[in-house]
Amino acid sequence: MTRDSQSERNLEESLAKVREALQDLRYGQIALTIHDGRVVQLDVTEKKRF
Repeated sequence: MTRDSQSERNLEESLAKVREALQDLRYGQIALTIHDGRVVQLDVTEKKRF
C-alpha cells in the first residue's frame, strides 16, 4: 500500500467517525486534535437539556 493510499484510507476512516459522532449528537460540541496532518483524537462533549 502506498503512502498516499494509506493517507486516503486514514482520512476516510476519520471522516466516518466524525460523521457518526455528528449523527449521535443533539446538543454539544466535537473537537478534533490533529498531529502531522492526521486526526489523532476526537472529543465529543454532549449537553443534556432538561
